[in-house]
Amino acid sequence: MKLSDVLIKPVLSEKVNSQSEKSNRYTFIVDRKANKLEIKKAVEDFYGITVTDVNTHVLPSKLKQKYTKAGFLVGRKPAKKKAIVTLKDGDTIDLYDNI
Repeated sequence: MKLSDVLIKPVLSEKVNSQSEKSNRYTFIVDRKANKLEIKKAVEDFYGITVTDVNTHVLPSKLKQKYTKAGFLVGRKPAKKKAIVTLKDGDTIDLYDNI
């Protein structure tokens, strides 16, 4: 797997921001086939920092339905994989620089 395909997008929320400030941890949505070693290498190459730890978990797909004039529309949201990356002390990632 190419390293450019591993990282899909960073997660930006209040909980992630507090984790990044307190314990230097950042969260990314990653490809479901990527393992921890590929995730670590991709983050280090892309951001130029040192990663000390990678935790992953797979979020299951969710059933979504809504009521319309035509009746119920039922569908499914895809499953995702999240990676929580811990950086070496002193390293930071500026996720807001290109918004």
